[in-house]
Amino acid sequence: VQLQACGGGLVQAGGSLRLSCAASGRTLSSYVMGWFRQAPGKEREFVAVIPWNGATTLYADSVKGRSTVSIDNAKNTAYLQMNSLKPEDTAVYYCAARAFFLSVLVREYDYWGQGTQVTVSS
Repeated sequence: VQLQACGGGLVQAGGSLRLSCAASGRTLSSYVMGWFRQAPGKEREFVAVIPWNGATTLYADSVKGRSTVSIDNAKNTAYLQMNSLKPEDTAVYYCAARAFFLSVLVREYDYWGQGTQVTVSS
């Protein structure tokens, strides 16, 4: 599975961004798409996850209520819509994929995109 994330940028606090993750390479219906982020000097952390069929979603407490993860099957693309952004949301955001089961653990994902920078100014 190849993943390519994009959509990051510089935004003011309170603003919104939509990140995209284009997937290719295999039949994706059995995969789970996760979003993670890594701020400078910190470990990579879970943000959100969704199975390719979109049947359920799971969010980190830090983004719950402000973010929405979704799948567009026709475009083989996963999205992370982030609203009411805060300076502490500043990080490199990664999409990742693994087979079958939802997970919040970095080590359980087999495929990673290259990351996209999100910077939120105060």
